[in-house]
Amino acid sequence: MSPRPVRIGVQIAPQHSSYATIRDTLREIEDLGVDIAFNWDHFYPLSGDPDGTHFEGWSMLAAWAEQTSRIEFGPLVTCNSYRNPDLLADMARTVDHISAKDGTGRLVFGIGSGWFERDYQEYGYEFGTAGQRLDALSEDLPRIEARLASVNPAPTRHIPVLIGGGGEKKTLRIVAQHADIWHTFSDAATLEHKLGVLHEWCEKVGRDPAAIEISTGVDVAGAALTAEEGANLDASRALGASLFTLGISGPDIDLGGVRALVKWRDEQNG
Repeated sequence: MSPRPVRIGVQIAPQHSSYATIRDTLREIEDLGVDIAFNWDHFYPLSGDPDGTHFEGWSMLAAWAEQTSRIEFGPLVTCNSYRNPDLLADMARTVDHISAKDGTGRLVFGIGSGWFERDYQEYGYEFGTAGQRLDALSEDLPRIEARLASVNPAPTRHIPVLIGGGGEKKTLRIVAQHADIWHTFSDAATLEHKLGVLHEWCEKVGRDPAAIEISTGVDVAGAALTAEEGANLDASRALGASLFTLGISGPDIDLGGVRALVKWRDEQNG
């Protein structure tokens, strides 16, 4: 089987910027040829001033669906704990339809179990333990799948499910059962090990691991890749990663790293 082509994602953090800046940044990265735009599903900044400017993710995704015409987009990742799973599925289906300019939607449904305690405390959700949150994700994903199969109108396509995290006892089992894309922040050595565990889970649940796209977060500082940055990308690519995502944030958004990654993608894909 031929390797998947390289794709580039950019996570625009919905923090420390006006919405106008976020909107304009999305337009710029779509024009640059980025494959997927992500935001995140939190209620407060994750870096910088903890009480700085911040916007809610799913409302933003609906606007992105209307604004864009080519780029895929989604949350990296939505928190399973913040919404009833049937409601969440219906939200995803609706955003999918909003984005379907040519009849096919472009939402990538990123989901995880949640981890940012302040979100839970401030908005009145029970934080619990990491294990409890993962168990809830495992229980809710079949409900989400069932709701997506029953809504009228149906989604315009199979909405790709992206699951983030690398826990070997629970998370990678959930990935093997439900994910179209697995997202990790691992270096190459860790990625190689985690892939071995994921393949074991795929065998146990009867899933072909080749059906799961491998996604990884990357750090690129400038408009030209350093030798170390290029080597890290090449190492992850050699292990089968095909989606490489760079995070950018206000207040001073720099697209130099985005341009470097797009250039590298085009060289890889020939």
